[in-house]
Amino acid sequence: MRRVVRGFWGPREESAEELAGRWKPTLDRLAGLLPVAGSDSDSGSDSGSGPASSRSVADVPLTSPWTWRNVTASGPAAELRPDEASLLAALRAAQAADGWSDRTGCALRLVAEGAPGWKIEVSGLAGGTPEFLLQSMVIGVSSPDEARTPGAEFPDAELLSTVAELWEPDFGGVTDDDVLDALEDDAGFAPDEPSVGWIGYLSPGRAALLPEDLAAAARKDVRGGGALLVLAARGDIEDVLRANLWLREAGALRPLPRPMDRAAL
Repeated sequence: MRRVVRGFWGPREESAEELAGRWKPTLDRLAGLLPVAGSDSDSGSDSGSGPASSRSVADVPLTSPWTWRNVTASGPAAELRPDEASLLAALRAAQAADGWSDRTGCALRLVAEGAPGWKIEVSGLAGGTPEFLLQSMVIGVSSPDEARTPGAEFPDAELLSTVAELWEPDFGGVTDDDVLDALEDDAGFAPDEPSVGWIGYLSPGRAALLPEDLAAAARKDVRGGGALLVLAARGDIEDVLRANLWLREAGALRPLPRPMDRAAL
């Protein structure tokens, strides 16, 4: 099974040093929230076969023991330790690659594999000032089917909170391929149109537009601003679609104006 935790925002110029300062705590939190998913997963083997779903974001370790693979467009993947100096070097190397533009932003794609069936892919495009292409942080988590057993629930809300707090997106959500296909095919959402999953995040400007119909939804205010919304159970595609349609009708999912001139609504 695979889920995707996503966050998107508009133009926000940032240096490589600033981006490394966002990347490092992101990777640290992933290691704390999903201890069996990384390259040094033996260190978390005493926690059972599932992720550390009972931990809050504030409880996760501040350092990551994992080694990641840095996947680039040219050349073989290289090992990368998740310390700030290594991340800064990788970001600067991406900026030095052919075809890089400070308007587009700086992209990294990191992969870690742990216990059998576990894999995390983290892709970020950030620091740029494009007028039409959204900046993004996308975390794909593949896990064995047995991770769905009782007592091994995924820390979906904590993963999305990580993206929301550390990357300050305009909107985001936790989805899978079935949800994304249904949003496009059944609800008419374009691939680049704002949408959320069974858990969603809205920036402060979008959260201010929440309709009364969603007032009863489990809501958590995110540190730094915005709101996390529990909209449906995983697998309940109809409820996810219904919530997205309500949010779109209320204006909370309207796209940023093009050409974009700000990071969030």
